Amino acid sequence: MAVKSFVVFGLGKFGVSVATALSNNGCEVLAVDMDPDKVQDIADEVTYAVRANVTDPEVFKSLGLRNMDGAVVAISGNMEASVMATILAKEAGIPYILAKATSRIHATVLEKVGADHVISPESEMGSRVARNMVFGRFVDTFELSSTYSMVEMEVPESWIGSTLRELDIRNKFGVNIIAYKIGDQVNVNLDPDEPMRAEQTLLTVGDNEKLRKIR
Repeated sequence: MAVKSFVVFGLGKFGVSVATALSNNGCEVLAVDMDPDKVQDIADEVTYAVRANVTDPEVFKSLGLRNMDGAVVAISGNMEASVMATILAKEAGIPYILAKATSRIHATVLEKVGADHVISPESEMGSRVARNMVFGRFVDTFELSSTYSMVEMEVPESWIGSTLRELDIRNKFGVNIIAYKIGDQVNVNLDPDEPMRAEQTLLTVGDNEKLRKIR
């Protein structure tokens, strides 16, 4: 399998988090920022770390980004630089561009100039915290649509020792258990006759109302 390569513009907390996560997952990562200290701090964590002004088209071209699989524009505090980096990444032929926005206007501009996906980490984190509070005892929730979610949930005490076949969860509750986790290990090949254990975390998908009923 070919190694994927990504460029990350902007080495604030979000940019560093994305860059190191991509690197830890076996990707080649080029990290770019104007601040030499930030570049130095991440140099040992990524494939390449470069100090560069990405608003300068000539400097941008010198980075050699044409064969990158994707770009992450994580520049914060400078909307002009964020927008310019997105435009130049698009012109360089990078097939997928994810950009961080700091406001709705910023997000709209980024979409207009070619960002394939725009996120607002602070806003999305706030929504995620709110969903977790609403859903209650779930470990975490991931909104798939306005009415449908995937949740990580601890095995209810009354389910421990019973099997999926015995509990008949799909018919009784209208939700689907698609996998379980123990620590960082995920098992998607579920045995319907395997008794559930307290240390498992269940990955469950369903309608929000039905999920609330089983929490």
